[in-house]
Amino acid sequence: MATVKTTSINSLMTKAQLALSRNHWFEAERLCARALDMARGECDFNLMARIVLPLQEARRQRMQIAFDSKKLVILDTPTTEERQFEPKCYLVQPPLVGADARRMRLLALEREIPAMFLCREPKNQLGLCPVVAVGQITVRVRIDPPRKWEKPDLAWYIEACEQLGDAAIEALDRDAEPARQVDALLERLDTVPDHEKLHQALAELCKEAARHYADGDAPQRATVKIRTGESAAMAEPGEE
Repeated sequence: MATVKTTSINSLMTKAQLALSRNHWFEAERLCARALDMARGECDFNLMARIVLPLQEARRQRMQIAFDSKKLVILDTPTTEERQFEPKCYLVQPPLVGADARRMRLLALEREIPAMFLCREPKNQLGLCPVVAVGQITVRVRIDPPRKWEKPDLAWYIEACEQLGDAAIEALDRDAEPARQVDALLERLDTVPDHEKLHQALAELCKEAARHYADGDAPQRATVKIRTGESAAMAEPGEE
């Protein structure tokens, strides 16, 4: 028998599907993220697996709008909440840091602006370029720098986003208990929300967890819910 919370989750997903059908990507994302958090609270991993893919689609659509702009803007000066963002790709660099990129991303989400944000750090001694994302955890990967440091192209930017998400997946402890692996990927999804393979990995892990706990109770989640732009002003970034 469905619980009251499960019924509420299904109601959220019905609204999310309607929002997707109307191309209301931000509304669909908020509804799916809320449903995903509630489903984890119910330890309903099968339901989580079904929620992840609509969430992925909503994010993919708004992300594609930013990429389709073919505009890459470098940000290296402090910004305020009054700053106006556009549907473009933004590369955040020193003296700004990953926490700044997170604040900008959440602000754009709150305003329903389909913008992408990526933070790069100075090249290291090996000549590699660290890119970083901050959320419930910090994800960092060192990649080849763009051919023109002062004027990176969009292809490099998109590849950097991909490698950052790939690094988040690769850092997962596959020996941990299934529920803890799910929670670890939820943390990574909070940090790198615009990575399709990260969503797909979470969906598969949720299915594994559902099979693992079919005859027993799964541990409750100990982490806070993922951010979706609903309360950007109150969101606290992770430590650098």
